[in-house]
Amino acid sequence: MTAAEAATVVTAAAVTDVIVIGGGTGGYSTALRAAALGLDVVLAERDKVGGTCLHRGCIPSKAMLHAAELVDGIAEARERWGVRATLDSVDWPALVATRDDVVSRNHKGVEGHLAEAGVHVVRGSARLTGTRTVRIDGAGGFTARRGIVLATGSRPRTLPGLDHGSPQIVTSDDALFAPGLPGSVLVLGGGAIGVEYASLHRSLGADVTLVEAADRLVPLEDTEVSRHLARGLKKRGIDVQVGARLVDAAVDGDGVRATVRTARGESRTVRAERLLVAVGRVPVTDGLDLAAAGLATDGRGFVAPADWSRLESAVPGIHVVGDLLPPPALGLAHASFAEGLLVAETLAGLRTPPVDYAAVPRVTYSSPQTAAVGLTEAEARQLDHDVVVGTMPLTAVAKGMVHGRGGMVKVVAERNGRVLGVHLVGPNVSEMIAESQLIVGWDAEPSDVAQHIHAHPTLSEAVGETFLGLAGRGLHQR
Repeated sequence: MTAAEAATVVTAAAVTDVIVIGGGTGGYSTALRAAALGLDVVLAERDKVGGTCLHRGCIPSKAMLHAAELVDGIAEARERWGVRATLDSVDWPALVATRDDVVSRNHKGVEGHLAEAGVHVVRGSARLTGTRTVRIDGAGGFTARRGIVLATGSRPRTLPGLDHGSPQIVTSDDALFAPGLPGSVLVLGGGAIGVEYASLHRSLGADVTLVEAADRLVPLEDTEVSRHLARGLKKRGIDVQVGARLVDAAVDGDGVRATVRTARGESRTVRAERLLVAVGRVPVTDGLDLAAAGLATDGRGFVAPADWSRLESAVPGIHVVGDLLPPPALGLAHASFAEGLLVAETLAGLRTPPVDYAAVPRVTYSSPQTAAVGLTEAEARQLDHDVVVGTMPLTAVAKGMVHGRGGMVKVVAERNGRVLGVHLVGPNVSEMIAESQLIVGWDAEPSDVAQHIHAHPTLSEAVGETFLGLAGRGLHQR
């Protein structure tokens, strides 16, 4: 059944098993799993299935970050390896075309999966009309036998007083789609999104100023991660300002003129062709009419579950996935997939373990990259764990010397106990975190990991060496 056929069928079927509102990662994963378990599913989406991650976030940004990595490679080849290569220019339309092709093929893939699974996709805005009923614009009312799933996602947080409608002041949702490459950019926000966009623009030739109000970048990560990340970004020529705040900003001709209060209390004027606001995201519940089902958001705009083991709201049968969930949920696409599986299986009557948010990996795809899972050292100590820490620079192993870009491994563990957290900074560490996810998720101890052999020479060898050290068997680092 094609997506169009499914949509036609569902207009005549007012009663279904599950209604999913929102077709992003959390929504479509719920729909796919529920359909695979034999449930009849209606998926309402007012834009395109795939959501922010596929169309405006994760996928297009990582496609462009890959292009940025290739640009950086040319400079490294020339400056470090004697390869007489030069960068002529970046063909922006060609880069955009490749990015859009990646997005388009992924979008068609999701549509195909939904159609093949028999999910009835209905295009239109949906609102709750009761605890089991929904109205979708252009398609009428629907009733869910098993339950309703809220998966309406989030949007970038904006700041009052800024002209967000101007092409010079953009958010992470539209920065990738702004015309051309700016010669300079002021990035406001040093979380994962802001750091990635600062890194991307620097690789593509822009002068970048990165401003973060907290006293360090990626403030939710381990302090050692923040330190190594800031060092790497500064080495690349990014002007990193932590403990700094935007006082004001206004469009000034073809660019932006901003006033920044530095950590030392000094007032500094920053001029840039573009201001990129990356100060977080807020849940989207506009038009959902939660009150019609007896629901309300919390003080931050989230829809909090009454039962985290089922991700079920205070109204039985209404479940929540994705960016609508408050912490400890992480607002990450891969966490949303897990949430969708949990909710679908719950609605099908299966007993499924709850999502273990402590074992969900967190990645920043900048250069250098960061990747982590589990507790930071500070968090572990705050929870009164008797902590031991093992660290190792990536340059202490041969492959790290080959890359020559610094970085480190940090492992936080209980004394004579399990591993609590693993934290990585450096090239390609996003591809190294899966092992540590299993280590933390399965409550392994350093001695359990130390008996397993890591390939030599690899960057992951530094992870193995760190665990060897914690197990009292250190080789190259003691």
